[in-house]
Amino acid sequence: MKSKQLLITCLWVFLATFQVAAQVEEYPFTYSLGQINITLLPEGGQQGSKDILIGATDEMLKQYVPEGTFPNAVNAFLLETPENTILVDAGFGRKLFAHLESCNKTPEAINIILLTHMHGDHIGGLLKDGKKSFPSAILYIPKPEYDYWMSDQEMQRLPEDRRGGFTQARRVIDAYKDKLELFVPGELEGTDHEIVSGIRGIAAYGHTPGHTAYLLESEGEEYCIWGDLAHAMPIQMPYPQVAVTYDTDPAKAVESRQRLLKYVADNNVEIGGMHIEYPGMVKIKGNAADGYRYILTCTCEGVLR
Repeated sequence: MKSKQLLITCLWVFLATFQVAAQVEEYPFTYSLGQINITLLPEGGQQGSKDILIGATDEMLKQYVPEGTFPNAVNAFLLETPENTILVDAGFGRKLFAHLESCNKTPEAINIILLTHMHGDHIGGLLKDGKKSFPSAILYIPKPEYDYWMSDQEMQRLPEDRRGGFTQARRVIDAYKDKLELFVPGELEGTDHEIVSGIRGIAAYGHTPGHTAYLLESEGEEYCIWGDLAHAMPIQMPYPQVAVTYDTDPAKAVESRQRLLKYVADNNVEIGGMHIEYPGMVKIKGNAADGYRYILTCTCEGVLR
């Protein structure tokens, strides 16, 4: 993949020099993939707890999560193609609109929204005062995801005090019902399932029943926005078999992670993730036998993790 120009809006020199990302405001930045500009819209970093991990042994934790916590984040992405202005997920919505404004984008400028899945930290920014935040946008939802959140049977599996996620998802679906597109994600090996020009939806089920990654292609280059394929990078890269309590189907989530990790490592495809620590973009090295490692895109001369 040819080198990319990183266009950092503010304070990156300070951030890189002193390596205190946790203490510094995180700003959007943009880099190019052929004719597509990809902008990270960060909503903030925090520490995740080892308590959410499924299948992590004491030995794994001692080596990769010695303090009992790991870096985490909430991110969304803005894509600018020759034809479209696209939002991939919407975070909680706490910083989304300020970040879009800093990128000279109004909510009306967004004409497509792609959802990886419908957890609250991915759809929170889609509504304001019960109305859609992006009046011009077509909302694309993977059909298995839509079917899950619209299922009364699935909702009733939960006690009443834990059905808020279904209520929130249905409010979003209702608000965008006049501009709603359902699609069935494809496989990595396929060439179809292009949702819009240059972007394919890839089935990455398990975290939720319809969890979807997006594979971007422009001028022979590829980039993958993998949503919630991983929540705990320091341990889920060397040990992809470690799941999290947030996964609807942990075994399927592990299978999706292993499959996608092999593809991006073998093909040198860079990654954007909704829960990858700032700057939210990484390269994956290694293989299934020896374990994978990751390196933050903006510190490519740093140490592999």
